Amino acid sequence: MERNVRVLVGTTKGLFILNNSEKDDDWGVSGPHCNLWPINHAIADADTGTIWAGGGADWSGAGVWRSTDVGKTWTLCQLTKGQIHDWAASDPQVAAMFQIDPTITFPYSGSVENVWALAKVGNALFAGTKPGLFLVSHDAGDTWESVRGFNEHPTKIDWAPGAVGMILHSIVCDPDNPDHMWVAVSASGVFASEDGGKTWERRNRLTNAADPHDTHPAAACGNEMGHCVHNMVLAKDPTSQRRVLYQQNHHGIYSSQDDGRSWNDISAGLPSRFGFPIAVHPTDPNKVWVIPLNGDMQGRFPVDAAAAVWHSEDAGQTWTAQRNGLPQTGCYFTVLRQSMAVDHNDPMGLYFGTNSGSVFASFDQGRTWSEIARHLPTICGIETMLC
Repeated sequence: MERNVRVLVGTTKGLFILNNSEKDDDWGVSGPHCNLWPINHAIADADTGTIWAGGGADWSGAGVWRSTDVGKTWTLCQLTKGQIHDWAASDPQVAAMFQIDPTITFPYSGSVENVWALAKVGNALFAGTKPGLFLVSHDAGDTWESVRGFNEHPTKIDWAPGAVGMILHSIVCDPDNPDHMWVAVSASGVFASEDGGKTWERRNRLTNAADPHDTHPAAACGNEMGHCVHNMVLAKDPTSQRRVLYQQNHHGIYSSQDDGRSWNDISAGLPSRFGFPIAVHPTDPNKVWVIPLNGDMQGRFPVDAAAAVWHSEDAGQTWTAQRNGLPQTGCYFTVLRQSMAVDHNDPMGLYFGTNSGSVFASFDQGRTWSEIARHLPTICGIETMLC
């Protein structure tokens, strides 16, 4: 059965696009795109065929790539200079070799290291960066400006970076109300806006029924959950309009039924509280998937070196391991925070990518899995695009 979907795979050596042709097990791979830049996250607008890919590194600088022809050609909006620009500025031969104009300056040099997350919210395009800067474009990515209400938040002086720095990695919104937005920052927690990003409120409080008991530095503390969010998603029932926020935290899975104003720990029944990605069903907020790893200090690979995606059909009250088709011995890969996604087909497709370069897919809500790509570079992010 043709899936009518493209899978956008951000890696440490560019963006790859997986195209389904005639059968679920017949996937073509194009790439690497984006001039071999490290790509942390890519998103697409299926109506226009536009793809945006964000990333960067010390050598290249940071930026957002854009293709308006489904990946055939690309343009770059460079946000910061890289080491190559410094080299070119001091050596005309290098400037000529790499076709760099050393007189050009970039707007966020010194304040952005790379782009970690992208989201299209209404007519605006948002970018989350390291170290924790939030940017918006109103011209499809040609130019960018600061989301001042977030970047000048009064609590920012107290924000603390995670182990890999201060990263704004999750941007979610209500598809029916773009003014309602949430972002997550490692390790400063969750922030919400109800006016399209003009003002922001920090939302990390545990529910009154919560009983924080873990002494891990990243775990719940006092009346708040741990601030080191790894990934956050919004689930919504289009009929009832019920919406649930879920997050995989550094040390637990949490859900919120009140737009992030309070959070409930739903980790009971999982083999580990540690993991990176989380995914939800496109129309059923009770269905959620996570990939527990053995712990942050134990290697960050699947528990017992046997891969499993854990699934809940009741909003995290109970969990079931889904292993069929996944490696069950000697499995030491990691699935990073943005490396799991769903498509909006019927039946739904569920995908995840590993740091060992494999992409696994399921078309029966995780009951069985197949490897649809292998030997790619380290996978940093997975998203889908309907054809």
